[in-house]
Amino acid sequence: MAEKKFEILIVDDVSENIKIAISILQNDTYNFSYALDAKSAIEILKTKRFDLLLLDVMMPEIDGFQLAKMIKNTPFLKDIPIIFITAKIDIDSISKGFQIGAVDYVTKPYHPIELRARVANHLELYKLRTQLLKDNKALQNDIKEEKAQHFTDVEIAQREIVYVLSELMEHDSGETAIHVKRVAEISKQLAMLEGSLSDKEIKQIYLAAPLHDIGKVLVNNTILHKKGPLSELEFTEMKKHPKLARDILKKSTQELIKAATIIAYEHHENWDGTGYPRGLKGEEIHLYGRIVAIADVLDALTHTRSYKDAWSFEKTVSYMIEQSGKKFDPRLINLFLNHLEVFKEIVDE
Repeated sequence: MAEKKFEILIVDDVSENIKIAISILQNDTYNFSYALDAKSAIEILKTKRFDLLLLDVMMPEIDGFQLAKMIKNTPFLKDIPIIFITAKIDIDSISKGFQIGAVDYVTKPYHPIELRARVANHLELYKLRTQLLKDNKALQNDIKEEKAQHFTDVEIAQREIVYVLSELMEHDSGETAIHVKRVAEISKQLAMLEGSLSDKEIKQIYLAAPLHDIGKVLVNNTILHKKGPLSELEFTEMKKHPKLARDILKKSTQELIKAATIIAYEHHENWDGTGYPRGLKGEEIHLYGRIVAIADVLDALTHTRSYKDAWSFEKTVSYMIEQSGKKFDPRLINLFLNHLEVFKEIVDE
């Protein structure tokens, strides 16, 4: 592989000075660009990346100091090393140059050995500094990726545990594993549309939603698998499953299980206060519960259960509209209605 060449920009209003500098510095590892004034230099800097600037101090209209300030105030240019070229060897000018951010200065007329040495030194320093920044960035990325992978592995493990429990629900509660997965996906999509939830909270809802009916594993199987409508007494027993779920989950200190506890306990509460187990109303119901309530009903109605046939998506949407402000949070229903294709795709899978 050919060695990467250093890009050097020389800015001087005297073309002869530019030619002399190039002739002194000419070698196989340098590419040269030049400008006769600051405005031309600015245009060149917009289109090409440089490893070093040789910048004349005394120029008409915009002098070298002004141009250097502009460069140092431009984020994608500020790190380019600047060597001032000056015929003035006075402390004030040199001090001003360093204050602006120059790395060095050389005097005119040029001393070839000095010019070559200063340019070579600062190019090498810039190369090393750039590589160090890249290495540090790569290291930080590696650390972030390692942490992200760790958290991803934990989340995968948590999700698998949840789905193992879901498989148990398939046998004991009448729920199907694919139902809880669809509820999780619908809940995630609705949570993303809701707008106020963080990425972390959205992920919690997604991972916790499959446990929304975990309390049903403690309800009598004859009720869970009954063909046809439940009697009043049977329905009273069925309505105990949110509290049973809370009793199972409430002792955990893990955030995911805390989220699952909220969802399991509150997803049968209704916006108008007619739900169970506590008759919560409106925003008394946790947002997690309001979201999963919609997801659960949407999927349950559009798929066959032991006690009912599947409804069409259109019939289900009509029901959701009718129950807006009664059973469901009307703002969430509006979000659902504005993105029907997203949810239809999930329930059709």
